[in-house]
Amino acid sequence: MATVPSYTPSLWVRLCHALPRLDLTMQMKDNTFAPDSWEYQQTLLVLSSASAIALVISLLVVLSFLIYYCCCHRGDRSEGSEEEDCCVTWVAVAAVTLCCVAIGIGFYGNSEANDGMYQLTSSLLTANYTLASIDLLISDTVAGLQLSVSGPLTSMEELFSGSKPFLVSTRNCRRLSENVINLLSSISLVRARSFSPGWAANALMVNEDYRWLSYVLLLLLDLIVCLFILLGLAKQARWLLILMTVLAWLALFLSWGSLGLETATVVALSDFCSEPNTFILNTTQFNIGTSSDVLDYYLTCSRRMNSPFQQLLTQSQRALSNIHTHLSSLDRNALTQFPKAEKSLREVQQILNATEGNFHQLVALLNCRGLNKDYIDSLKGLCYDGMEGLLYLSLYSFLSALAFTAILCSLPGAWRSFPSESEEYEDSDSESEDPFTSHQARRQTSSGSQRGAMAPFYNYPGAGWTPPFSSAPPLPESVAQSARHRTPNVSSNGNPGYESLPLADRQSPPPSYSPSMLTGYGGSQSHPNPAHSRNLYSR
Repeated sequence: MATVPSYTPSLWVRLCHALPRLDLTMQMKDNTFAPDSWEYQQTLLVLSSASAIALVISLLVVLSFLIYYCCCHRGDRSEGSEEEDCCVTWVAVAAVTLCCVAIGIGFYGNSEANDGMYQLTSSLLTANYTLASIDLLISDTVAGLQLSVSGPLTSMEELFSGSKPFLVSTRNCRRLSENVINLLSSISLVRARSFSPGWAANALMVNEDYRWLSYVLLLLLDLIVCLFILLGLAKQARWLLILMTVLAWLALFLSWGSLGLETATVVALSDFCSEPNTFILNTTQFNIGTSSDVLDYYLTCSRRMNSPFQQLLTQSQRALSNIHTHLSSLDRNALTQFPKAEKSLREVQQILNATEGNFHQLVALLNCRGLNKDYIDSLKGLCYDGMEGLLYLSLYSFLSALAFTAILCSLPGAWRSFPSESEEYEDSDSESEDPFTSHQARRQTSSGSQRGAMAPFYNYPGAGWTPPFSSAPPLPESVAQSARHRTPNVSSNGNPGYESLPLADRQSPPPSYSPSMLTGYGGSQSHPNPAHSRNLYSR
């Protein structure tokens, strides 16, 4: 229910406040906000224990997958297993993507919670400034009136000792001033100096800084783990995935732990935000000594309610008016007979003018509108932005915990798709067998073996030489006869056996035909043709 006119509990506050509460004995309990009660603390512990149960379930699931991959699929490298490994790898990538989405939600929730706490602390500091201004005005007014009583008014009483009417007016001014001092001294919104909104704001700011920094570090840890897991899958780096697996275990525990803490905080905050005035009215009066009427006036600020300081302020205003009347009478009548009293009278009038100015400011600050606005702003920051930020952080913790559970389940399956160390060693040995053979030649050899063996160039007709163990087809009879009549041991440059070498092993372009070769070639013909021989020689 809404007890503040311009504040209404949000839908999330009402939903979280309606959650059933169980204590450690599993009995239903009240959902009234009472942080100092052990029974209420038990309900929060029971709600937080749900994340601990979820953590145990996650550990059992990860353990079952580890047993499945380590024991049931050891050494299985079939085609179906490879497809399964590919599927598991993509599951790991999808889990990392989900974790990245959760990290984005976490950054937004952390920012929203920080904005809510900033609005709360700003409102508390503004209220503290208002209370400090009230105390300062009261102290200045009381100090001025005490100075007038002990100084100028005492001097005027001594001067007017021979004139009874003037002495009575001066003593009335003293009495009224003392009455105003007593009335203003009784006005105090916070009697206990051990607590103040400024102290609460500073404590909240320090705790919020640590909370914000802790969540930023946790989010950065999750982001680093996700990015390096993707890098390890892309590079197939086992050492990197092992390191990220250890960090993923840490992130899993932190995610479920933060979820339990956030659940308890969200539920407790919803209980407070549903009826904030009830809790403040029942507890704050014992801590700071402020009466319930004063708190109710500033928390509610209803037009039908009168200020608890209205009577004191009215009496003080009347007393100051009467003092001003007496001083005006003395100014008109006494100065003509007692000119020495003019200085003291002017000092009293000056103090009275300053007192009236402070009094008008005090009346404006004691009005409920200023402090009630600060109170409403603090509630909005805490129960709207703060509540929304905590809900987003709870969603982040839940999604990241699920993502890291899936990652830890899928990473062993992704490792199986990586080549083992023995396979890598065999590949490196096969590549280093022939250091003079380039990678391109090995690639051509492998591709040629797939297409089938191709006969070398020197096995074709006209090459002039065939290895004895070659599997090439036999040459035609005419070509074989011409090859037998050649002189194989004489070359154009005098080197024997040059023409018998295959073309692939020659170190220079093939030479032209020699005269002895032309003679041998011509002798093999039944009808030699001199013109044909000259043509061959010219070539």
